[in-house]
Amino acid sequence: MLCLKSVEEQHHESAAIDDHLARLGNQDEHELGKLESLRRYPKACAWFIFAVWYVLLVSFENQASGNVLGIPRFREDFGYLQDDGTFVLHVNWQSAFSGAPMASAIIGCLGGGYLADKFGRKVMFHAALVVSYAAITMEFVAITNEIFFGGKFLNGFATGCIATVCVSYIGEVAPLAFRGIATCLVGFSYTLGPLISALIVKYTGTYEDRWAYRAVFCAQYGFAAIATPFMFFMPESPWWLMTQNREEAALKSLEKLGYTGENGFKRLSLIKNTLEKVRAQTEGVTYIECFRATNLRRTLISIAPKCMQAFSGITFASSYATYYMQLAGFSAQKSFTLHIVQQVVSMFGSVLSWYCVDRVGRRNLTFYGLLSLTCILFAMGGCATADTNTRAVEATVEFIILYCWVYNLSIGAVAFTVLAEVSTSRLRAKTVGIGLAVVNGLNMMWSLVLPYLFNPDKASLQAKVAFIFGGCSVLCLIYLWFELPETAGRTFEELDEMFMKKVPARKFKNYRPEAQVQGEKAAEEL
Repeated sequence: MLCLKSVEEQHHESAAIDDHLARLGNQDEHELGKLESLRRYPKACAWFIFAVWYVLLVSFENQASGNVLGIPRFREDFGYLQDDGTFVLHVNWQSAFSGAPMASAIIGCLGGGYLADKFGRKVMFHAALVVSYAAITMEFVAITNEIFFGGKFLNGFATGCIATVCVSYIGEVAPLAFRGIATCLVGFSYTLGPLISALIVKYTGTYEDRWAYRAVFCAQYGFAAIATPFMFFMPESPWWLMTQNREEAALKSLEKLGYTGENGFKRLSLIKNTLEKVRAQTEGVTYIECFRATNLRRTLISIAPKCMQAFSGITFASSYATYYMQLAGFSAQKSFTLHIVQQVVSMFGSVLSWYCVDRVGRRNLTFYGLLSLTCILFAMGGCATADTNTRAVEATVEFIILYCWVYNLSIGAVAFTVLAEVSTSRLRAKTVGIGLAVVNGLNMMWSLVLPYLFNPDKASLQAKVAFIFGGCSVLCLIYLWFELPETAGRTFEELDEMFMKKVPARKFKNYRPEAQVQGEKAAEEL
C-alpha cells in the first residue's frame, strides 16, 4: 500500500509540475512580442516561412488555369475556330479545366486532413510533392484536352493536400506573437503565385509557339525544386507528436524549432495540458467529431470566412479579369499588363494585412473588409450595366483592381488565421481540411456556372455578375456580426476554454479565461 501510495503521489507531483510549467508557458506566449519571439525562436519562424513557400505551389497552379485562357496560342491549340476567325475554348472544357482541379482538391483536402493526423504533417508534405511533380509533367507535355485535364485533376489533389497540411502546420509551429502574421502569409502566398504567373504570361503569352503557355507550367518545377531539399530537415509538428503520445519525439521537435532547455519543457507541458483538456471534451479525432457539441460551433466559425471568399466573388475577380478585359475591348497585351497591376495591388493589400490582423483584430478586419467588398461589388455591377460606355467599362476594371486590394487586406488573408486558430487542437487538420474542401466545392460550383453567366455566347452578364456576389455578401455579413469572435492574442488553451464555456462571440475580446489568470499568477510566484 505504501508503495502504491508513493507511486500515486509521484504521479500527482508530476502532474502538478506539468500544470505549473504549462501555466508558465502560457504566460510566456503572452509576454513575448514579435521582436523577442523572432530573437528567441528564429528556427520556428524560418519553418513556418518554409511552409508558406510551399503554398506557392497551390497559388500558382490555381491561377495558371485562368491565365492560360487569355493566351491566344492556348485557345488555338485546345479550342475551336469561330465564324469570326477567332479561337475560343469550348465552354465544356473551360468549365472542366477550372472545375476538375477543384473537385480533386476536395478529395485532397479531406484526404490530407485524415492522413496528416494518421501519418504526420511531414510525411504528407513529402507525398504531396511527389504527386505534384507528376501532375506538372502531365500539364507541361499535354497536346490534347484530355491529357491536360488529367494533369489539372491530379495537381488539384496535390494542392488540396498541401493547402490543408500547410495551414495546420503553420498554426502549430508559429509562436503566438507571429501566428496572425504567419497565417496571413498564406494569403500573401496566394497573391505572389498569381503575380509570378501573370509576369510569365505577359512576356510569353504572345509567343506563337507552345511555349506561350508551357512556360507557365514549367515554372512550377522551380517552386517544387526549391522546396524539395528542405523537406528532409523540417521538424514534425510537436502538436501531432503529442497526439500520438510521443513525448520524447515532441521534445526533440521543439528543440529543432528553437525551444531548448526550460523553454522546451514549458512549451511541451502547455501542448500536453491543452490536448488533455480537449481530449476530455471529444470522443475521438474523426470527421464526425468536428460536428459534435462545441466542436460544431468551432467548425462553422472556422470555415465561415473561407466559404465567404467564394460568395464574395473572388473566382470572378481572380480567374476572369483578364478574359473580361479582352471581351471589353482591351488588347491581349494591355489586359496582361492590367492583370499584373491587379496582382501587385493584391500583394500590397496582403502585406498591409500583416499589420492589421493584430492591431485591427480578426473580427473587425473580416467584417468591415467584407462590408467594403459588398459596396465595391454593387458599384462594379452598376458600371457594367453601361457596357457601351467606354468610361464605364474602364471604371469596372478599376473596381476589379480595388476589389482585389480590399479582399487581400481583409478576408483574403484573415480567413486563414481564423481557420487555423478557431479549430480545436485535436481536430485542427481535419477542420482545416473541411474548410478548404467546402470552399473548393463552392469555387467549383462557380467555375461551372460562371462561364454560362459570363460568356458572350451564353447569358453574357460579364461583370454584371457582381450583383449576384454582392447579394450573397450581404447574407454573409449578418452571420459574421453575430457569430465571429475575436481570437487575436489568445493561446490555443485559452480558446479551447472559452469555447467549452460557450462564451458569446462578442464577449471574446475582453473575456479573461482561467488559463490566462493562472498563467499570470504562476509568473508572479516566481
